[in-house]
Amino acid sequence: MAQNLTMAQARSRLRQARLLARRDHAQHLPVVSGSARTLQDISATDNYFQASLDAIWELGLFGARESAQRHGNARVDAAIAVAHGARVSGIAEVVRTYAELRGALYRESLLRRQAALDNHALALLDLRNRLQLGPPDERLQIVERLAQTRAQSSEARETAERASQALAVLLGQTAPDEAWTPAATWPPAPLPGTKNFALQQVPADMLRYRPEIRSAEAEVLKAAAELGIARSELYPRITLGVSMLYAHNLTRHSRRTSDNIPAIGPAIDIPLFDWARRRNFAEAQKEALEASLMAYRQTVVEGVAETESALSRLREAQERCQQLQTALDASKRRTQDQTLLANLGLASGLDLLAAQREELQQSIALAAARTSHTLAFVALYKSLGGAPWPAGEAARDWPAPSGIGGASS
Repeated sequence: MAQNLTMAQARSRLRQARLLARRDHAQHLPVVSGSARTLQDISATDNYFQASLDAIWELGLFGARESAQRHGNARVDAAIAVAHGARVSGIAEVVRTYAELRGALYRESLLRRQAALDNHALALLDLRNRLQLGPPDERLQIVERLAQTRAQSSEARETAERASQALAVLLGQTAPDEAWTPAATWPPAPLPGTKNFALQQVPADMLRYRPEIRSAEAEVLKAAAELGIARSELYPRITLGVSMLYAHNLTRHSRRTSDNIPAIGPAIDIPLFDWARRRNFAEAQKEALEASLMAYRQTVVEGVAETESALSRLREAQERCQQLQTALDASKRRTQDQTLLANLGLASGLDLLAAQREELQQSIALAAARTSHTLAFVALYKSLGGAPWPAGEAARDWPAPSGIGGASS
């Protein structure tokens, strides 16, 4: 969480959005300014020192002030959605990459063991061929299987190296950690995985945490605020102002001008000749709001479809793991039977090696299925936007979605 550079960028943009929102909130507050300067009169006989104090307050009537504040809040909501999406994607990618890394290392270890069995079988077959006790083409079959096993082992090693490099990038490191790719051992370390759980239907409220839905919701609120600002510009703009001017004659030193009375009064900006242009802009903002609402609905529909697909893939992966576990158990019993027969002299060593190789193949298939099950769980987690709220951070930094009417249905 602390080292991922994408998350760091998202947190920085979130802080930037909050600072800009404060500026939007202060847009319709009184503004006080002062100035001081020296000037010469038109006859070039006297020099004056002038100091002025001005205060301007734009009232923000006709919904201008409220719309500006909503626009700033919507920008913060959009930044929160991006930051939350970075968290979800970061967590999912780290877990997915680590699962692929461990799965590749586990598969490589099994393939090394399988290559050792093939070499042993090849040695036994050479001995039997010297005694002319076996068909000559059987050796070619074992050589072919051994070459395929070594090619698969090389592919698994390449996958592990690629995953370790990707994991280093996700953690903001320039090189992988050596502890991620330990030396192959036998038996290999167990695979990381997820526990089986029953989730037949996804609650609608969980979908509202999807970053895409939260981002689309923020775009709707932003478009509504922009429409409010555009409509407020159709009406007169009223500003209250106070100005005080002090002037001192520097040439004569002893006199001041009489212009020391403050000026107070409103200023009204009435749209006349450009009213049609402002009206067209307001209509365009209304269409933009309709488009953002359609985009929000489409995002919700796509989110539901993606989540249902991820849930279906997870159930299928879980069922496949169970079936392959049953097949592996049967293969283990067959290996035990062949071991017993070989010890009693009722089966050859090649038959035992074939049973052990079949058990390894079932183990490789089950390992791939368990990795797929973990990846399916990660896909479901990502589709639900399920990153946990960070401990120790203020709740305002990661608020729950406020929701738009109909969002939870």
